[in-house]
Amino acid sequence: MSASEVTTEGTAAHVNLRDSESVLQVQMIASLELNRVHYAEGRKKSLRARYYFGILFLIMNFIAWFFRDYGQGVLPFIHHIKACGKEGEDCFHALGVLRVSLGCYIFFSVMFLTTVKTRKLHESWNLWHSGHWEVKFIILLVSMALPFFLPSELVQIYGEVARIGAGVFLLLQLVSVIQFIIWWNKYWIPDEERKQSDRWSFGLLMSTLFYVASMCGIVYLYTTYAPRASCSLNLFFITWTAILLAAIMVVSLHSKVNRGLLSSGIMASYIVFLCWCALRSEPATARCQTKNQDKGNSDWITIIGFLIAIFAIVIAAFSTGIDSKSFQFSEDKVEQEDDIPYSYGFFHLVFSLGAMYFAMLFISWDLNNSARKWSIDVGWMSAWVRVINEWFAATIYIWMLISPIVRENKVMNNGRTVQETVDSVMP
Repeated sequence: MSASEVTTEGTAAHVNLRDSESVLQVQMIASLELNRVHYAEGRKKSLRARYYFGILFLIMNFIAWFFRDYGQGVLPFIHHIKACGKEGEDCFHALGVLRVSLGCYIFFSVMFLTTVKTRKLHESWNLWHSGHWEVKFIILLVSMALPFFLPSELVQIYGEVARIGAGVFLLLQLVSVIQFIIWWNKYWIPDEERKQSDRWSFGLLMSTLFYVASMCGIVYLYTTYAPRASCSLNLFFITWTAILLAAIMVVSLHSKVNRGLLSSGIMASYIVFLCWCALRSEPATARCQTKNQDKGNSDWITIIGFLIAIFAIVIAAFSTGIDSKSFQFSEDKVEQEDDIPYSYGFFHLVFSLGAMYFAMLFISWDLNNSARKWSIDVGWMSAWVRVINEWFAATIYIWMLISPIVRENKVMNNGRTVQETVDSVMP
């Protein structure tokens, strides 16, 4: 074989090798593009699924209300279920709400257990979360029917547990709200280098508006819910709210904290709103108001308020459920293209706790409550829960402001102690 033939063959082999590499590169690029398309489609289905679950949760709320207010007269066949007792009394009113809540809790607990370990879009449980709605509908029906065959004593035990679960839900909701407020403050009140930006000016304007609104809210609460000195409990609630408002502002403006007025202004408005909700939750016969607002249960204002409250429950569960990042201990995690868009396990856990929460609102946190039609979260227990929720909100926010300083001082003290120990050992 001549040298020219060897050279030709070598060149041909080199060309073939280069062509093979090019083909492999094209195939890899095509595979990556295909995976990217699949991941994008999976992400869309996942994001769409959370709205479906939210709609299901809303329907559960209306079913619970229906069993409380109208079920006994509309569903006579339930009277024949043994566990429902005489004339079905144990499957309507407060116990009816608890049974519906338990069914909702079972369904979302099943979803939690089956999706809690899902991390990637290509995993099989991701398809379960986003699809197979026919199977999930069957599981939902079984979950909703099962509690109506359980003895009332067991349902009462669930009601006691639901109080704790509802409290945990409120705590998670508070953390989520506070994290959102802090994020909003960072967005509208930029760093020192960007203080001349329009966002900073707008943030300053919003800070002023929120503080003015919170102060006007305090004045409104005094004039509406504590018009007389005999309204001692309401005076205490409102005065303590004003003290918390001032404490939040002082801590936020402290030189070592220096978090600005926007986040504290939003938080101040939020705790004033919680105080107002607590005063609104007082029984109508015990309200210390300038005007008697109890004009009948069929009043259209009462109905609109009731519907707004139900939608607020769903929105609270939905917004907290998709906000798992606020509860992550590590913020250094880098998101990958095939990561799920939100934590499925946390999402379903929040909705299962939300099932307990809506039960407590419908029965006003009282397992023996005989609530009036179209009422929600009215009673002394409800009022105190909302007041304690307000105090917790202010406490958690203040702690989030001062905790970095406390940790920094602790580290400095530990370092100083170590240095003193070394100095005492050294000759």
